[in-house]
Amino acid sequence: MKNLLVTGYRAHELGIYNQKHEGITYIRKAITGKLIPLIEEGLEWVITPGQYGVDLWATEAAIELKKEYPHLKCSIITGYKNPEENWKEDKKEYYEQIIRKLDYYASVSNQPYDGVWQLTARDNLLLRKTEGILLFYDEDAGEASPKFMKKRALKKHEEEGYLYLSLTSEDIQSIADEEAMNERPGDESLGLPEEW
Repeated sequence: MKNLLVTGYRAHELGIYNQKHEGITYIRKAITGKLIPLIEEGLEWVITPGQYGVDLWATEAAIELKKEYPHLKCSIITGYKNPEENWKEDKKEYYEQIIRKLDYYASVSNQPYDGVWQLTARDNLLLRKTEGILLFYDEDAGEASPKFMKKRALKKHEEEGYLYLSLTSEDIQSIADEEAMNERPGDESLGLPEEW
């Protein structure tokens, strides 16, 4: 597999409203953990739609991985021109910082948002240009915007063997739990003998 689409929840769907939320770190680590084996097997491009949330955190993870895997490239393909136009200033700056580090950036439509057709055209292109998807979506947590991409990706998986990889809230929670365990002091802090 050469090209992987990575997408999922928007930040607000996860209750994340700023870049300082600790959950972002765990989401990026989970994405990184899924990407590394794929990169080592020949993955060349990580492509996202660039929405504020999992898309951008995945982009950050891929950009960070380029230090260790310089052949890896990263792209954002949006549905329409200037999707960040109505975002708050801090989110705009964050988006612009990411764009400067990309290998490729484009919009399916060269006009501002005009309708759902632009998002549909974007998704059609992304699914056509990739051999697989890494999707962070957990239906058990309730329906959200990634459900549409999941449905389309699973259909493509059934019909064409398109690779479908998922990331769930449980995956993220296990990384958070593991880190919390590593940060806790061991029993030696209680003054217990080592053999206990």
